Amino acid sequence: MKQAQWEAGSCLGLSAWQQFRHIIAPQALRLSLPPTVGFLVQLIKGTSLASILGFVELARAGQVVSAATFQPLLTYALVAAIYFALCLPLTLWSRSLEARLDGSR
Repeated sequence: MKQAQWEAGSCLGLSAWQQFRHIIAPQALRLSLPPTVGFLVQLIKGTSLASILGFVELARAGQVVSAATFQPLLTYALVAAIYFALCLPLTLWSRSLEARLDGSR
């Protein structure tokens, strides 16, 4: 199917760049967007946030605060809220981009 799309684009008189820009790239973006955003959310949750929060990662900071205050429920709820606040904008942006790229609607 991939070869047929390139051939159809060349039959329309499009250059290779125009074929990629108008035919191939939109379909590839539509297919790859959900797994890419899912990977980015997992990357945010699974890696150290040292670049944002300093030298101590968020989960470790929650563990230290929980041990110091003896309030693990409150501490880990706050840590979860921070992770949620980091991931929610990315997810909402992904949904709006997917809706805009959905050609069937």
